[in-house]
Amino acid sequence: MRRYIIFKILGMIGVLLVVLLVTYAIFYIFPGDPARMSCGKPCTPANLATARTVMGLDAPVWQQYLEFLRGIFMGRTYGSGNAAIVCSAPCLGYSFQQNMPVTTLIVQTVPVTFSIAIGAAILWFVAGVTAGLVAALKRGRVADKAVMTVAIIGVSTPSYLLGLLSILIFGFLLNIVPVGQYVPFTQDPIQWAFHLITPWCVLAFISAAVYARLTRSQMLDTLAEDYVRTARAKGLGEFTVITRHALRNALIPVVTLFGMDLGGLLGGAVITERVFSMYGLGALLIGSVGTTDMPVVLGVTLLAASFIVVANFIVDLLYKLLDPRV
Repeated sequence: MRRYIIFKILGMIGVLLVVLLVTYAIFYIFPGDPARMSCGKPCTPANLATARTVMGLDAPVWQQYLEFLRGIFMGRTYGSGNAAIVCSAPCLGYSFQQNMPVTTLIVQTVPVTFSIAIGAAILWFVAGVTAGLVAALKRGRVADKAVMTVAIIGVSTPSYLLGLLSILIFGFLLNIVPVGQYVPFTQDPIQWAFHLITPWCVLAFISAAVYARLTRSQMLDTLAEDYVRTARAKGLGEFTVITRHALRNALIPVVTLFGMDLGGLLGGAVITERVFSMYGLGALLIGSVGTTDMPVVLGVTLLAASFIVVANFIVDLLYKLLDPRV
């Protein structure tokens, strides 16, 4: 297991380096001059040359890439003298448009995204797996048909439409939930949860539909396996057969999907944040794309890739708990 974990960590580092290299190439090698975008007006040749020097774009591309990597672990300094800008480690770049390190911008917005993602993920996993389990155990009955009907509605409904409808009905017509805004957990935990309950439910309803369908399908296949019939023949209780034998194996693909979904959502719930007027990583990314703030786009992209890689690593470790044969 120790050797497995070491190799997985080395693989994660390799994947992130490739993602960083490709992303860096897209934003800094292909057409588009970050220095000109941050030069201001009027952008005279002298001002443009100064901007390129301060941003480190006057060096060869390979040197810029290595300097960016060094900045992540050791920090870096832009410019020199009294006008020097210090970016402490981990430095993911500096936004000259917003006059702030990218890391600072991420730290300011990531609590919103984490709050939305973690809460919604817990809801959709529990609700989806429970609904799929009930549907599988009640195959062909009313409960099964009801779960599958709701699941089809959830899969077919766009998140932005469901979000807008929830705001209209529960926020304006019934006035039972707040509309927009984000309250930090450290400021008021109750208001934090109260303001997030609507985006949680919207994301959970859509994603739980997928998990319910997948869990139902996997449970039906697992219940037909020989080892399940053997467990029943040995006199084990139905609850033990379902939870310790069938459900554990059925959850393997569900957990795989959960890791991908959660990792992707941690990188920014773009549509949800926009619909509910919450400024998280997704809103930061969209705003930076609109203003061509390349350092921010690069930093958020790298962070999002890191979330996905780490989530998959955790899922791989969970396989051992779900199925000792792995």
